[in-house]
Amino acid sequence: MNRFVVDPAEMAGSSFPLPALIAHQVTRVLRLRDGDEIILLDGLGSEARCRLSANATVLEVLERGRSGGEPHHRLSIWQALLKGDGLERVVQQGTELGVASFRLIVTERCVARQLSERRLDRLRAIAREATEQSERGIVPTVEAPLGFEAALQRGAVLLFERAGSELPRLGQLDPPPGVIIGPEGGFTPGELVAAEAAGVTLAGLGPRILRAESVALAAAAVILSRSGDFA
Repeated sequence: MNRFVVDPAEMAGSSFPLPALIAHQVTRVLRLRDGDEIILLDGLGSEARCRLSANATVLEVLERGRSGGEPHHRLSIWQALLKGDGLERVVQQGTELGVASFRLIVTERCVARQLSERRLDRLRAIAREATEQSERGIVPTVEAPLGFEAALQRGAVLLFERAGSELPRLGQLDPPPGVIIGPEGGFTPGELVAAEAAGVTLAGLGPRILRAESVALAAAAVILSRSGDFA
């Protein structure tokens, strides 16, 4: 059944107009008609199964409930800005895996150092679409970029691509609330020192070097697997 995220105010009551945001998709692209059913999500964890009526202009609520598909472990990805469309992949596939929030940061070696409002809106739209596709109930937040220091929260894990044998592997740790991931050039020595001083754990993923946009996905899979929320 097709699923759509809409504003919570647009799905109040036992019947309501088909939200304008999804009208074209429902009636023109999918060509749904009276009697067809869809699921509306408020993006906050609730959903409503609805039936189209009145020439596909009105939705009648058949059932309301809590959405499934949400992981118990709420994982935040602190992702350094990436060049090109790398962030889009991180947000799309990270949402599918179960990431709860994406917090963008600017580090010393970031090639891209700014993110326009248009691109930020695009990333948020990708998170919403991936939520619908993966049958989750809560749309992950995508926050505007902050400085590196904002990510240095005790209990978080910083992934260091040149981690030696003296550092633990991510899969050996208890699932952390957040993981910090660098840009294409990795972290500087000064950033590593600052992270350790703030109580952040340094860890590695293994002996291979991944592309910058692949690290978040690998880390999310490892952490959510350890927490029992994936695979």
